[in-house]
Amino acid sequence: MSMFLLAVQDTYGTVLAQVGNPTPEAPPGSEKIMQMVQYLVWFVLLSGVCGIIYAGGRFAWEKWTGGGLESPKMVAGAMIGGVVATSAGTIMNAVIGT
Repeated sequence: MSMFLLAVQDTYGTVLAQVGNPTPEAPPGSEKIMQMVQYLVWFVLLSGVCGIIYAGGRFAWEKWTGGGLESPKMVAGAMIGGVVATSAGTIMNAVIGT
């Protein structure tokens, strides 16, 4: 267990206090919150897949009718959103440092 040293010193340079590094502990009832987060992740991934399918269909329709091509932006946005959504846990672990 590592210790944090506080920057409180007396005139002789001795450290007056040390604080231990506490280990994280899940609060009571966190199982329900984790289940909700898992459902939300599933919904985000499902909506991303639906968005890519919709944008692909719209891209085909625009190509077939000869209209302006707006759907490639939708496909790119859905793919970038999917990458961010699926890597959110990894990003948070890197930021928090666990």
